Amino acid sequence: KNYHFVWPRDAAYTLLAAELLDLKIRDGFLSWCTKLKTKDGLFYRYYLSDGKTAGKAIQPDQTAMLLVAMRRLGETRHLKLLERCAEGICKHWNRDNFTLIVQDLWEERYCFPDLKENFNYTLASCYNGLCCADSLAPNKRWKNTAEQMKKLILANNKAYFSRTFGKLRDSRVDASLLGLGWPFEIVPFNDPRMISTIHLIEKHLASKGGVHRYEHDEYDGWIHGKANSWINRKKGAGYWPLLNFWMSICLSKSGKRAKALQYYNKVLSDLKEDFIPEQIFENKIQVSVSPLCWSHTMFVLASKELGFF
Repeated sequence: KNYHFVWPRDAAYTLLAAELLDLKIRDGFLSWCTKLKTKDGLFYRYYLSDGKTAGKAIQPDQTAMLLVAMRRLGETRHLKLLERCAEGICKHWNRDNFTLIVQDLWEERYCFPDLKENFNYTLASCYNGLCCADSLAPNKRWKNTAEQMKKLILANNKAYFSRTFGKLRDSRVDASLLGLGWPFEIVPFNDPRMISTIHLIEKHLASKGGVHRYEHDEYDGWIHGKANSWINRKKGAGYWPLLNFWMSICLSKSGKRAKALQYYNKVLSDLKEDFIPEQIFENKIQVSVSPLCWSHTMFVLASKELGFF
């Protein structure tokens, strides 16, 4: 209940799905984005629906994903927003890392400038976002920054794509790294690094066909505690339907339709209601946020990829 925050990243994916369903939300949402308070062009973590800032952490992939969506939709009516987003990414980039403390998309880990750390997912999104911006409004600075980012990713990931790299490296696999194949297209799906990344996600994170975020994930949502507080019980996570759909998109694009359908149908067979939740658990005790818009979004995108409409 009362889970009515707006993540620009999630909403950018949702714009793509809405367009497929002929839902007329694009102009209204992009106009809303132009009024949001930012950190020199970078969106904050999330906002209330009235536009007020709700979380002050910085996740550059939020801003980058909006650029990706605008390009895929051929959006040219909001070029000032596009410029602000692209410039925000470039302003806080310093050749090999961001000048700000950056939070990952799961809102749990940080990369620090003094360690020259980068999340592969974040950097890939910013690379593709700047390429998308440049294709709509050519800008040499955006293009050069994007090229720096891609070179760093490829130079620092030889066997597979890990969670982070820098002076310290987090070599663990994370399901969000599917994004380096789609939608950010760092490498094609037949690249050995992408093949290995998907294999590792399946091996370590796909339990009984359900894709988890990362190994030993404890997050299972929030419950209402005393004095109007909220408590994260951390009793062990379920699998995330949106990741199953994401996996099905990637496998389909890899030419593995049969396996893609297994991940897709796993969610549909486990649903107990018409809404798709954030997580699905193997027990009846833990209850997830439901519905989660991003879960519905990825269902639509996967359904389109698999040819169901």
